[in-house]
Amino acid sequence: MAGDYYEILGVSRDADKEEIKRAYRRLARKYHPDVNKEPGAEERFKEINRAYEVLSEPEVRARYDRFGEAGVSGAGAAGFNQDFSDSFADIFESFFSGFAGGMGGPQTGRRRSGPTRGDDLRLDLRLDFKEAIFGGDKDILIRHLESCETCNGSGAKPGTLPRTCSTCGGSGQVRRATRTPFGSFTQVSVCPTCNGTGQMIEEKCATCGGQGLKEVKKKLKITIPAGVDNGTRLRVSNEGDAGKRGGPPGDLYVFLSVAPDPHFQREGINILSDVKISYLQAILGCTLEVETVKGTTTLTIPPGTQPNTVLTLENEGVPRLGNPVSRGDHLITILIDIPTRITTEERELLEQLAQIKGERTGKGGLEGFLGNLFQK
Repeated sequence: MAGDYYEILGVSRDADKEEIKRAYRRLARKYHPDVNKEPGAEERFKEINRAYEVLSEPEVRARYDRFGEAGVSGAGAAGFNQDFSDSFADIFESFFSGFAGGMGGPQTGRRRSGPTRGDDLRLDLRLDFKEAIFGGDKDILIRHLESCETCNGSGAKPGTLPRTCSTCGGSGQVRRATRTPFGSFTQVSVCPTCNGTGQMIEEKCATCGGQGLKEVKKKLKITIPAGVDNGTRLRVSNEGDAGKRGGPPGDLYVFLSVAPDPHFQREGINILSDVKISYLQAILGCTLEVETVKGTTTLTIPPGTQPNTVLTLENEGVPRLGNPVSRGDHLITILIDIPTRITTEERELLEQLAQIKGERTGKGGLEGFLGNLFQK
């Protein structure tokens, strides 16, 4: 429950408005979080702020005197509270950041109105699976702002020059006096007439409409490093928007995503794939031609290979980004195809093999036989 607001400000219940204001100013200076770093100072400052909100407004104060906190719960949040909080935040932001002075008047600096750097741009680019692995050159088309060639970026009609802004006198700033519980403060903001440039263009360039910049399409060739993956970000220097008033351009950031492949999967710098062989190849072993991201290669299946065995082709995976000499591996999972139908001759031969192994056969016996065989 909130304490008594008169006690919080240290004033009597019949104190007038000026006495309340003086008490508030004294306490706010003492407990403001930008000044007082002691534990509990911030909560104390909030209590002081709330007390002044209530007691400084006659109607709100009258409800508080009659009904206590219940009579003003929410009243302080309307009208006065918003204006006061905004004004107070502005005051302290200016006061403690050095942009506004005390009651004797502010000391302000001249806003920079010279060259400014252009904005950075983002382009999302989707690559094929193998493009991401091996990299290479890629053509892209972008839209960005370039300095207008007609006016050389000034925004003024050729043969004319911008003039000094009459609103701010070329400073790019305007000042506004604000009365607060602490006295009068002067706040500095960007000039609305010239948008902070300090200059006005009377005759605008017909090409760029006075902006000094124009949007153009541009074709670029960028190099994709080997081993990029989803989320990789590439920076292309100086291909963002042009800077204003002769400032340097921004950069272009290309965010990459990689399309899936029907045959391969990627896990970091390793490539994953499956190969299916017959049960006889698994039992006896074999040599197969398998596909990798680099092409066809030979894979040896050792005799007695079990289902879901993973065989490794070393250095056949993805180059490590930034170190293409180092590569991952290609991991191949062996799937064994057990037939559901066999010929009479195949069945006779398998039954002979089952007798040699001492396996019982019959309906469904082939699967049982093969299953036992793979477990041995």
